[in-house]
Amino acid sequence: MKFVFRTIISLMLALGPGSACAQDVDPGDDKTIIFTKDDPEMAAATAQALTSLDEFLALAEAPPSGTERFKLKVKVRDGNVTEHFSVIPFRRTETGFVGILANQPEQVRNVVLGQNIEFTRDDISDWGYTRDGRQVGSFTVCVMFKKMSKEEVDTMRDKYGFDC
Repeated sequence: MKFVFRTIISLMLALGPGSACAQDVDPGDDKTIIFTKDDPEMAAATAQALTSLDEFLALAEAPPSGTERFKLKVKVRDGNVTEHFSVIPFRRTETGFVGILANQPEQVRNVVLGQNIEFTRDDISDWGYTRDGRQVGSFTVCVMFKKMSKEEVDTMRDKYGFDC
């Protein structure tokens, strides 16, 4: 089974100027990168994100000065297919979380760009936010850089503040 991770559109939504709105982003800018379910680097990045998830959620609920663009990466399953999406914005509910799907699906057909989705902690695969213009978290994006062109990676680092 393969997992689909998205990066470019997620970052544009999460890091671009003004408030994030899924409908304002050109779906043509979406970048899909496919990993196998057992990819060790992606598994390690996800584990790192989940280990620090509680601290991230506490920050997201009471953002310190200089922080913004809090996002979760969430897996959505449709039969045997799993695709990961950014959810921006999001909030806790009594049973988990709810937020707006920030990517155009390519593999799964049970969700659409801009849809409010409900999900649980078990569906979360990553988190990220911006602090003073630099990325914090977004561990899976750093792994995706290894499958992207140097030009794409340089643009992401320059434009969005990635240090990995």
